[in-house]
Amino acid sequence: MLQEQGKALLFDIDGTLADTDPLHLAAFNRVLGPHGHVFDHARFGKELQGFSNASIAERFLSHEPAERRVSILGEKERIFRELVSGQIAPVPGLLDLLDRADRTGVAMVAVTNAPRPNAELLLSGLGIAHRFKAVVIGDELAHGKPHPLPYLEGLRLAGASAGAALAFEDSRSGVQSATAAGIATIGMRTGLSHADLVAAGAVASARAFDDPELIRLVAAAMAW
Repeated sequence: MLQEQGKALLFDIDGTLADTDPLHLAAFNRVLGPHGHVFDHARFGKELQGFSNASIAERFLSHEPAERRVSILGEKERIFRELVSGQIAPVPGLLDLLDRADRTGVAMVAVTNAPRPNAELLLSGLGIAHRFKAVVIGDELAHGKPHPLPYLEGLRLAGASAGAALAFEDSRSGVQSATAAGIATIGMRTGLSHADLVAAGAVASARAFDDPELIRLVAAAMAW
């Protein structure tokens, strides 16, 4: 099927395509705990979820030299990849949605603040890397989420207009990034509540991709 010009679905990865947040929480506690920072689920959602490693390092490791910050967060990502190996499962309904987008020629792009090795590990572990026209990495741009630039880059690579696209996000910073780029965004309730996601700018929320309201919204936006 030829790609339908102008339409696109843009997806965050962690906590959106797969519920990996508990593993990120465990990895962050392993490396930031010795520096006096211990996170529960609520604090993770407010202060870590969806933020780039550069901004996390600036906030929680400001006492460390730059090289050491990179090393500490590199170790966090190594621990995460070790924890996630063999434990990657798609959020329910995801594969059916990707199948339908493929059949109708709608472009799909992944947009994440995660480092590229993590993004590629998760997409390949889910068996869906080939579905995405591009993978946009926030830290490879001048600005990561919550700045709109990652989603603007996603639209550019998809050849899509904001008004004919939908984004799926699970974090406040991600919802803010996508909505600031002009994209209607559905919040995925893998970690945050409906109220939290809507307060960040989401037009609706869903627990999974098989949620009837999500299916209806996507069908309307993509003219399925």
